Amino acid sequence: MQVYFFILYFFTYGFLGWCTEVAYATTKQHKFVNRGFLNGPICPIYGIGVGVVVQFLTPVRENLVLLYVTSTILVTLIEWITGFLMDKIFHHKWWDYSGQPLNIGGYVCLIFSLVWGVACVFIVKVIHPLIHKGLSLLPTVAGVVLIAVLGAVLISDIYVTASGILKLNRRLEMMERIAAELRELSDKVGENIHENVLETMEVTEEIKERLEAATEEQKGRVADLKEKYRELAEHGTKVSNRLLKAFPKMESRKHKDILKELQMKILKK
Repeated sequence: MQVYFFILYFFTYGFLGWCTEVAYATTKQHKFVNRGFLNGPICPIYGIGVGVVVQFLTPVRENLVLLYVTSTILVTLIEWITGFLMDKIFHHKWWDYSGQPLNIGGYVCLIFSLVWGVACVFIVKVIHPLIHKGLSLLPTVAGVVLIAVLGAVLISDIYVTASGILKLNRRLEMMERIAAELRELSDKVGENIHENVLETMEVTEEIKERLEAATEEQKGRVADLKEKYRELAEHGTKVSNRLLKAFPKMESRKHKDILKELQMKILKK
């Protein structure tokens, strides 16, 4: 039954965490923003973090000091592991506490960890008894069916989101290559114009025509690349656009400047 209730806690607190994130984003941006990593109304990091705390620390709920210290350590460790793994798997840093004092790799920081600890004490002492009582009223068969349905939806959502992130990475890679080729072609166009001007009085008409033709061809290639770049910048997938809105401080390890450009375009819209 411990596993059964832990899974129910995961979905319950994952949903409540999503509600908290949305409410926080709404107060800052004055509009609805789906702040979850996934498309559905759930933040897995909240489900795991709070689920672990209420599952394992409820026995020490009467010792406030021990409850606060252990919950602070647990949620900090979970947040750090989550941020580190997501960074390594998807090559993006989804949140960044680098500007905060006493942070570790930008994944966690002391201030937020202390706040997490207070929140966990409040949840264990006040919120969780009500949540547990409500879930206990749910018939076991209905609970198992609910877990199966929500689990299937969650797995599908993870697949869709991961696919969207991989598409975003490929999009960034293509934009990076186009930008590099544009810089190279621009240099060549400049060189050809420079040579053409310097040698105008010295070369034959045939060579001049070749230089001019090469320059025009390069200009055409530049125009084509600029159009392709514009299309990639303006036509992202729904998943990637949502993630760019949900994580405005997200950083790409490989394509930092290109990602910032996309984020600015999304925010302007």
